[in-house]
Amino acid sequence: MPKPSHREKLLHVGMQVVHERGFGGASVRDIVQAAGVPQGSFTNHFTSKEAFGLEVIDLYYANASELMRRTLRNDDLPPLQRLRAYIDEGKAGDEAVGMKNGCLFGNFTAEANDCGDPIRLRVVEAFAAVQASIAYCLRAAVKAGEIAPSTDCDEIAAFIVASLQGARLLAKAQRSPVPVERFKEVLFGSVIKRIG
Repeated sequence: MPKPSHREKLLHVGMQVVHERGFGGASVRDIVQAAGVPQGSFTNHFTSKEAFGLEVIDLYYANASELMRRTLRNDDLPPLQRLRAYIDEGKAGDEAVGMKNGCLFGNFTAEANDCGDPIRLRVVEAFAAVQASIAYCLRAAVKAGEIAPSTDCDEIAAFIVASLQGARLLAKAQRSPVPVERFKEVLFGSVIKRIG
C-alpha cells in the first residue's frame, strides 16, 4: 500500500484537529505538527487556510454521503428504520469520542461569521444535501404507508436537520448523548406519530 502523501495526511489529520478544536482554534502549526509534516507542506498544497477548510468540509461530506447512502438512501431497508439508523450511527460516532466533537458541519456553522462566505456557503450546501436525503427517505415512508400522504416531506426534513443539529450541539456541550436520545424519542414518539 502506498505511503499517504503529505497532502492526504494534512487533510485527514487536519480534519481531526479542526473537528476537535474548531476551525478558528486550529492553527496551521497545530495541523502540520499533528500530521507530522514540515510547515512548508501546508503552503505547498493549500493556497490558504480557507482553501484547506473547504477541502476539509468536502472530505467530511464524503464520509457523511457514505452514511446517507447506507441509511437514508438505502432502498433495501424500511424507510423509518433508515432514519433511525442514520441518527443512531451519527450518535455512535459522537459517543466514540466522548461526545466532544459534535458534527463538523455544525461546528463550522457556529464559526460561520469568522470563516468567510466560501466556507459558510459550502456548509449550507452540505446541509441542503443532508436535508434532501432525509426528504428522500420520508417520501419513501409515504410510499410505504409508514407516514401520511399529506406529509410535507421537505418541511419535516428541514425540521429534522435543524433539530438534530441543535441536539448534537447540546450533546457536545454537555458531553452526553441525552440530547440526541431525547430528540430521537420526540421525533419518533410524537412528530412521526402525528404524521403517521
